[in-house]
Amino acid sequence: MKIILKEDVANLGYKDDVVEVKNGYGRNYLIPQGKAILATPSALKVLTENLRQRAHKLAKIKADAEAVAAKLQGLKLTIPAKVSETGTIFGSVGNIQIAEALSNLGYEIDRKIINVKEAVKQVGSYVATVKLHKEVSAEIPFDVVAENAPAQEAGEEAPAAE
Repeated sequence: MKIILKEDVANLGYKDDVVEVKNGYGRNYLIPQGKAILATPSALKVLTENLRQRAHKLAKIKADAEAVAAKLQGLKLTIPAKVSETGTIFGSVGNIQIAEALSNLGYEIDRKIINVKEAVKQVGSYVATVKLHKEVSAEIPFDVVAENAPAQEAGEEAPAAE
C-alpha cells in the first residue's frame, strides 16, 4: 500500500515522503495514529502542489541545518559520570546527557534527534550522531570521564552525616 507520511517516522521516512508499506502497518497503525494518509491520485496532486510552494522554505530549513552542523563539527564534549572502581558507569550515558552537555555550551538540540549507536556503559570515547535534517547530520565525538574526586567525597559525606 502506498501512503504519504504526515510526519517523520523512524526507519520508514520523513514528512511528505511517499512510501510503500504493508497493508496492516498502514491501516492499523500509521493512518489511525495520524502519521500518514493514503496516496490517492488527488492526495498526490495536493502533495506536489504543497511541495512546490514550500520549496524555498525547505531550502532555508536545510541551509539552517547545514549551518548548525558546521558549528557542531569542531565540537568535542566531555561528559562526567559516576563511575565504579572498575571503570563501569552507574547507569549509562545517553542522548539526554549529550543534549544537556550541548545545552550548557549554548546549542539547543532536541534529544530526540541525537542517536548514540552503542550503549555507553564504560569510560571512554564515543561518537553521537545528530540528525538535523533528512539530508544533514553531524557527528559529535564525546568522552565519558569519571566525576572529579572531591565531588564524590562530598557525596559520600552527606549520607554519613544523616
